[in-house]
Amino acid sequence: MTVIVLFGGRSDERHVSVASAQNVVRTLGAPLAWFWARNGSVYDVNRDELLAHPNPFTNDFQPSRPAIWPDLEMALDTLPVDDPVFLLALHGGEGEDGTVQRLMEARGIPFTGSGSTASAAAFDKGRAKEIVKDRVRIAESRVVQDVRSIDATIADMLDRHEKIVLKPLAGGSSRGLFFVDRGSAIPVVENIPYIVEQFIAGRELTVGVVEGGDGPFPLPVIEVEIDPGARFDYEGKYLGKGTREICPAKIPDTMRDEAQMMSLAAHIALGCDGYSRSDLIASEDGVYFLELNTLPGLTTSSLVPQQLNEAGISFRDFLEQQVAIAKENGFPRRRGDAEKTSS
Repeated sequence: MTVIVLFGGRSDERHVSVASAQNVVRTLGAPLAWFWARNGSVYDVNRDELLAHPNPFTNDFQPSRPAIWPDLEMALDTLPVDDPVFLLALHGGEGEDGTVQRLMEARGIPFTGSGSTASAAAFDKGRAKEIVKDRVRIAESRVVQDVRSIDATIADMLDRHEKIVLKPLAGGSSRGLFFVDRGSAIPVVENIPYIVEQFIAGRELTVGVVEGGDGPFPLPVIEVEIDPGARFDYEGKYLGKGTREICPAKIPDTMRDEAQMMSLAAHIALGCDGYSRSDLIASEDGVYFLELNTLPGLTTSSLVPQQLNEAGISFRDFLEQQVAIAKENGFPRRRGDAEKTSS
């Protein structure tokens, strides 16, 4: 078996992907590392060069040797190794929305994380809420597909709520995130579709879920504390500006239990495999589900690695378990994405 760490991609989360790949490669020691560049070409990357890349959250990674394949499909069609398993260190865009997963499923290539159906469902925030709404508490939201109707949707939502949140419908909410108060100016939104959501005031929590020998189980809860005037956006998440992550969260046991049960319920309802991470808000009337990430960050400072450490699970053991699950799942996936998502 040959483990190939695939990282990079064309999304605006590609910098995080490089940092995740550094942590994964450093931990596993000797996997192959493939860099998927913004222009679509694929590089077989020297391990030492990847690990030596400075400030990955802000600096683009530029391999020194030329690309081997012009695109990912050709790379997968001409795999130079026997018995490969891809460990996906991709975040956002085609790496997380089911596109890459479909390419690998079509070729019978095992990979870590959720399959294409679950990935696509979780990546679309509106669709994810529809799937989980009978199992978890969610805020009121509207999906806007046409830029001509967003102002009317915002006005209608603000008639009922003092504050709303605007997020890109697909992908992470670190970029393109707007908070709008009643009476304030409406932001200019260009990259439709968007989801317009009721703002829920409360404590920001996040919970990872991982697959174990007896099925999926939730990890310890993290609370994200945000300074007044700051936001949990890209700079807050990855550059530590105005935010602090408390692991384990110093919250009542009942709140902890509800957050963990909600994250596990969302993981199962969406048909996830391997691992996931749900973002939540603990309000006065209970915990609300916001969104689920099927390929959350695996950097040295990311949330899931912090939770694994708190749970007494080494990062290496976690990665090796994910590779084993990928091999075991095979094709069709062990529990079947479509079957799980529709259940």
